Amino acid sequence: MSVELHRLNNGFRIVTERMPSMKSAAVGVWITSGGRDESDAENGIAHFLEHMAFKGTKRRSTLEIAEAIEDVGGYINAYTGREMTAYYARVLEADVPLAIDVIADFLLNPLFELGEIEVERGVILQEIAQVLDTPDDVVFDWLQEVAYPDQSLGRSILGAAEKVRGFTRDDLLSFIKRRYTPERMILSVAGAVDHDEIVRLAERYFGDLAPAEKTIVAQARFSGGERRVVRPLEQAHLAMAFESPGYRDPGIYTAQVYTTALGGGMSSRLFQELREKRGLCYTVFAQAGAYADTGLITLYAGTGASQLGDLAQLTMAELARAAQDMSPEEVARARAQMKAGLLMGIESPSNRAERLARLAAIWDRVPALEETIAQIDAVSTDDVRRFAERLAASGRAALALYGPVEGAPALDALQGRLAA
Repeated sequence: MSVELHRLNNGFRIVTERMPSMKSAAVGVWITSGGRDESDAENGIAHFLEHMAFKGTKRRSTLEIAEAIEDVGGYINAYTGREMTAYYARVLEADVPLAIDVIADFLLNPLFELGEIEVERGVILQEIAQVLDTPDDVVFDWLQEVAYPDQSLGRSILGAAEKVRGFTRDDLLSFIKRRYTPERMILSVAGAVDHDEIVRLAERYFGDLAPAEKTIVAQARFSGGERRVVRPLEQAHLAMAFESPGYRDPGIYTAQVYTTALGGGMSSRLFQELREKRGLCYTVFAQAGAYADTGLITLYAGTGASQLGDLAQLTMAELARAAQDMSPEEVARARAQMKAGLLMGIESPSNRAERLARLAAIWDRVPALEETIAQIDAVSTDDVRRFAERLAASGRAALALYGPVEGAPALDALQGRLAA
């Protein structure tokens, strides 16, 4: 397998990896723009644009976009994140040029017909309503909001309903003009792929795009705080977050090993203590997420109202204990889980194309797999304990509670338990 990276004169990047045994390929354009690039008035517009991508171009109707890919047995989809938006397809080897043509078509030639905008506005408003009716989804939006208040990084990717109702065709075109620019775009292809052919196709479709002036996103400021919403639900939902390293910080690997050992699987501390030993919850986990300049370690559990206090206190006890007695065996197991997850994940062309695009966006190169594995292997038990100690001593956390949560401990009390 060989990774090749090429940049057009306008800054558009192409990254490919040939997987010799494959008969198909994953193809996509990743754009380093998402919810974080929105102003307050634009909150939700990046996601709105993702929906509109499939709603017709100067060459194809909405149906023809879907048929072009599905007629050859492929599939096409998209997603919006806080720092990236992706449009991708999976097709057989012979249909890679078609997939690139279709994706380029709806990125470069959208119609944005007023009727289609209204149809999709209704769809998105239903999506927002669905999230609000899904407690273990909405609690994470609230957690993000209290972690990064009054910042684009803290706002919902879907946007507020009242703002989505007001977006106009001109608003969509303005965001595309400012954010869908060649230096922000990465064409990533993995599987049965010929790099030189992909570069020629990229030059044909994207080579004439004009680059834009570089814009600077405001530095993230983790604040922390609490949001508690009382509702008569069956379960109480608790989500908690601590600031952690961004994805360019070497400490990200220590944060990920720590989080995996804490709550990354059935053998993890939180799962064993809260679910297996005490039966306080069905779902409990911890995860480490990262952005360009910051990151979050997030904990989640759902439990009954009468058990919420014990669950919260025991979670803090496990966080405090990790600084003292995280064992070499736990760290080794977490490293093994991370490496296995990485290696098993990249057996899929779709996952591999995603990884290529993200690494190119972060580093403007694709580090060798061995380099990443070496970074994971380099994390020691002392590294993890020191990280756990710093987290416990930081004194800042974000907390979101939803459901029958009247009796849950306050954030100040939990932080005091952690630092004790």
